[in-house]
Amino acid sequence: MTMNRPTTRRGGGRFALVSLFIALATVVFGAGPVPAADAGSWWEPTARPAPDSQINVTGAPFKGTDAQGKVRGFVDAHNHLMSNEGFGGRMICGATFSNAGAADALKDCPEHYPDGSGALFEHLTGGDNGKHDPVGWPTFKDWPAPDSMSHQQNYYAWVERAWRGGQRVLVNDLVTNGLICSLLPRDRGCDEMDAIRLEARKSYELQDYIDKMYGGPGKGWFRIVTDSAQARSVIKEGKLAVVLGVETSEPFGCKQILDIAQCSQADIDKGLDELYGLGVRSMFLCHKFDNALCGVRFDSGTTGVAVNIGQFLSTGTFWATEKCAGPQHDNPIGLAAAPPAMAEKLPAGVSVPSYASDAKCNTRGLTRLGEYALKGMIQRGMMLELDHMSVKAAGRALDILEAEEYPGVISSHSWMDLDWTDRVYGLGGFVAQYMGSAQGFVGEAGQKAELRRKYGVGLGYGTDMNGVGAHPGPVGADAPNAVKYPFRSFDGGSVLDRQVTGERTWDLNTDGAAHNGLVPDWVEQIRLSPGGQSVVDDLSRGAESYLTTWKRTEDHEPGVNLAAGQPVSASTTQWWNPFVDFSPGLTVDGNTGTRWASEWSDDQWLKVDLGSVRRVGRVTLDWERAYARAYRIELSEDGTTWRDVWSTDAGDGGYDTATFDSQSARYVRIHGVKRATDWGYSLYEVAVNRS
Repeated sequence: MTMNRPTTRRGGGRFALVSLFIALATVVFGAGPVPAADAGSWWEPTARPAPDSQINVTGAPFKGTDAQGKVRGFVDAHNHLMSNEGFGGRMICGATFSNAGAADALKDCPEHYPDGSGALFEHLTGGDNGKHDPVGWPTFKDWPAPDSMSHQQNYYAWVERAWRGGQRVLVNDLVTNGLICSLLPRDRGCDEMDAIRLEARKSYELQDYIDKMYGGPGKGWFRIVTDSAQARSVIKEGKLAVVLGVETSEPFGCKQILDIAQCSQADIDKGLDELYGLGVRSMFLCHKFDNALCGVRFDSGTTGVAVNIGQFLSTGTFWATEKCAGPQHDNPIGLAAAPPAMAEKLPAGVSVPSYASDAKCNTRGLTRLGEYALKGMIQRGMMLELDHMSVKAAGRALDILEAEEYPGVISSHSWMDLDWTDRVYGLGGFVAQYMGSAQGFVGEAGQKAELRRKYGVGLGYGTDMNGVGAHPGPVGADAPNAVKYPFRSFDGGSVLDRQVTGERTWDLNTDGAAHNGLVPDWVEQIRLSPGGQSVVDDLSRGAESYLTTWKRTEDHEPGVNLAAGQPVSASTTQWWNPFVDFSPGLTVDGNTGTRWASEWSDDQWLKVDLGSVRRVGRVTLDWERAYARAYRIELSEDGTTWRDVWSTDAGDGGYDTATFDSQSARYVRIHGVKRATDWGYSLYEVAVNRS
């Protein structure tokens, strides 16, 4: 779910007498199945509900693998099929499916009557300039649209068209926000985990709904998968592999109020176990609002101000900024005037604070609870979504992932600092871009083309459909990259014409990317843009790259910490407070809430006895604020004769991983040479691994 600047909306078709008759007949007699246009082909159902949307694709979906045994096809790494069930159930008008067909799923929006003026959320996000036609089936005059935030974009037949056009993996992020829910009309509670459970159930119901059209369980093209082998099998059959993810602001109830966490480690363990049981395999730890796990990447402009107000209403604090420690920075914080609909929610005398222009980073990073949650995801083989994390949180998360050599990290829709891309690829992770304009997408893809060549990876896109983000607007029928209908899919095996739903015929050139069914058209527009063919080639390798990351994640074997529970000694230990223990052994107790602290002078060391001579190739240090600017790692077999194997004079604290050629040692010594602060040296945890 990403809030972006709106694009321009274009109109739709006229109301026809024949469709009035069909709609009336549906009301009187009820909807029933109708034979499919090509029921003899495996990709066509034996029957569809009536009335229904057209697909407007001919030709068989491609199957199998290429000559190297790799799957082909696109991956939508960030979509929200069921977000109409979140946010209290009434933020997004329209459903992904209905047993009564499109006329029921995509019916009018009564709360938006008579002229759209009742659509509170639509006005807040600026998609309709205060007015729009609320009528859905069969006219669709004003929705869905590329800048409309509160109308369904993921009707199942539109998802089907995206699949027929070459998409083979779809990540369905279960999404909600308790604060937004509490501010809008709703027909259910605002507990975020309840919404996640409901959206997961509805996703499986959609699978059953499609299966029924094709003759029974397992027959349909929409397959929810829970491991990479299942996904490969599904794609090899030519079908769509659907992965469940989670993007929510307070997972497991882990919000914070006035900087006090409202969850515990036990809540995190219980929540992760439940999500894994639901089939969830990737998730965000924070989204939009700072929570008890991590700080967020800011939104910009008017949206940023609105989200910052939401942050205050949810947590009791506004965003806080600081100068960035490195070249990475968060999105420019929203400094525009507060939307009246949000400003009036603030208590009397409270206003959004001003921010220094040179303070571009969130002060909040990954908390200790956030680290616990991340390590819990690693233990369960789940993939971390890095987008929406503040630079401080993302940097710390990458430090931990690198220390664990864990490949399960994803940037799914251009919401991390792009300077992190090399680190993500270096871990074996996966990157997708937000579904922007075709030419803009090509431009962003070009910035990282050399990195993709270096790591031999493909590219994904994140449509963020139903995710409160604007999509590509119309380019015009005469644009140089205008799509010429009909056109062939990237593999050449299918022909796609303009998509028709009810009385509305959609043309990407004049309507923009209004719904999921126009994704293949958008890919064709990318191909027709300067430099676009190579980008489409990379997109066609996206599914393979995503599955490679997933497989590496599943195959990851946690390294054994040779230092855990072993004897530890130190040159000095701080004893100024008789009620607090800072002894050396606390660095190997597995508890990040305890630490060793030295006396306040430069030349200090901490020594771990591994108990016997072992092969050692990596040392990981979790520094407290009192960290070393210059230090070295020393090894010894007898505890007397030492050899330097790694050193730095540019330590920056946080999570450090020292890697060196594996060699034999019984003793490992962290030798502080120069302090970075006026305090001594202090370490929460020390890990020693073979490599």
